[in-house]
Amino acid sequence: MRSDEYKTHILEYFKKNMAKGYDTDTLKWALIRQGYSRSIIDWAMTEVHKQLAEKAPLLHEKPEISYQAIEENVQVSQPKKSWWKRLFGVD
Repeated sequence: MRSDEYKTHILEYFKKNMAKGYDTDTLKWALIRQGYSRSIIDWAMTEVHKQLAEKAPLLHEKPEISYQAIEENVQVSQPKKSWWKRLFGVD
């Protein structure tokens, strides 16, 4: 297999399996266990991330976050006296 075909094969492997939901670390170690070169695997991971970043939509405006206060009847309870204080009537 030529170097270009080798790189393309690994690149397509990453694209296909990332589309299935596998994470890059799992794919990386699967390829390493099969005897593929770590440097080419790292190159392919970087290349796939670049290609995915190019396809991602750009956000041109910041999302607006608004807060709304909701009033509720909240009762604050007093902490209970310890068992000893209740037994001996100590405040």
